[in-house]
Amino acid sequence: MSQIPSESRSEIPRGQIPAEVLEVCARLRERGHRAWIVGGCVRDLLRGLDVNDWDICTSAKPEETRRAFKKVIPTGIAHGTVTVLWKGHAFEVTTLRGEGAYSDGRRPDEVFFVDDIREDLARRDFTVNAIAYDPVSETVEDPFGGQADLDAGLLRAVGVPAERFAEDGLRILRGARFVATLEMTLEPSTLDAFAGALDTYAKVSRERIREEWLKAFKARLPSRAFRVMRDTGILARTCPLLDALVGVDHDGADAFEVALAAVDLAAGPMPRLAALLHAVGRARDPGPHYGAVSADLLEGWMRDYRFSNDERRLVTHLVRHHRLLRAPSAPAPRGGAPEANFDGTAPLADVWGDWRAWTDVDVRRLLQRVDPSHAPELFALTRVVLLGQGASVDGLDALVARVEAQMRARPPLRVRDLAINGQDVMAALGGGGRAVGEILEQALDAVVLDPARNEREALLALVGELAAARRAP
Repeated sequence: MSQIPSESRSEIPRGQIPAEVLEVCARLRERGHRAWIVGGCVRDLLRGLDVNDWDICTSAKPEETRRAFKKVIPTGIAHGTVTVLWKGHAFEVTTLRGEGAYSDGRRPDEVFFVDDIREDLARRDFTVNAIAYDPVSETVEDPFGGQADLDAGLLRAVGVPAERFAEDGLRILRGARFVATLEMTLEPSTLDAFAGALDTYAKVSRERIREEWLKAFKARLPSRAFRVMRDTGILARTCPLLDALVGVDHDGADAFEVALAAVDLAAGPMPRLAALLHAVGRARDPGPHYGAVSADLLEGWMRDYRFSNDERRLVTHLVRHHRLLRAPSAPAPRGGAPEANFDGTAPLADVWGDWRAWTDVDVRRLLQRVDPSHAPELFALTRVVLLGQGASVDGLDALVARVEAQMRARPPLRVRDLAINGQDVMAALGGGGRAVGEILEQALDAVVLDPARNEREALLALVGELAAARRAP
């Protein structure tokens, strides 16, 4: 691709750049250096978006930058970066630099300082991220045609794509993510270079991969990123559990397509992760218990990719239990016997064919099975999965309201909520043992059926009857 003139007047909205950023650049110019804002902040200014992070590069060497400001932290001085503290803000200011070879496919073997902004831009990943703006002279440096690509909606690697991706394997994952977050299309030669970079991608740390997934979830349609990942082989290297869902039946739909539809409909990073991965057990267990299989598989995968304990618990909890809520008039699941109702008396397909038929007891049984604090996320996951399948969600809102009403009433749902305890049961039995727990569970069943029975005297009478029944010949 031919280069456009490297420096030109720009339509960048200078008024949207914070005064503190302008002042840092002006201070460097006063000391005889040039300074530019660069990368994603320029790209987003051109797109008319709000910018939160401002990257500044300069012709000043790190020591010269330190002398220009009173408060400077040498955060990455070996790579030319210092943090300038200015009027209550912290700005990373990096000396123009070039890079040597990337022997490990993750970081350059050497970094050296340069004088030409175009050399600095040449080491960046995509043309839309290789634009620099000098707010003092109000000129833009765009030697690789990033503005034209931005206008055309094309994501193009800087220079030779294979060379850029060989330098840092994460760049192909970033490319997939940008397809979603920037809503762009990969330029053909850039797309073609993805496959050749998969071995380099395999060297990328799992923490960096996890962060790219989380950034992809901020897109309006995260599915765009994951479709690129699947089509280019990235997904098979990252999450083969999800990749294996292509072509797998999901109640009459393609499981991978349902996952993509669901992730777009969900809201928030962990709910979106749960929506994307809710059916990864389908490839191994096509029956009704795939939620539990999926949750068990995700335990290990999320540990490997360094998700926090709280994130892992939430996602696996949602995935494990989302099938407790069946679609109205859903057929009995294939691949095994129907799931039992909460009390074990009937299959879900018979009792829960219509959410409007649920009783308050059914609702309380549900809240016994799940963490009530995560009930809203559970209902949301059920909704997006059903919508992703093209199924109806008529009646679900009414059921959600019923659940919320029960939660406000705070019915007894756990043994610890009973008006009696193990000591009371031991007194009735005349001893301890396993029977104590069994009788407490029976007492809990009774008060779940009728919360009004959770009175001490009534429960002591019930415990006495249950203990007597055990002593009877």
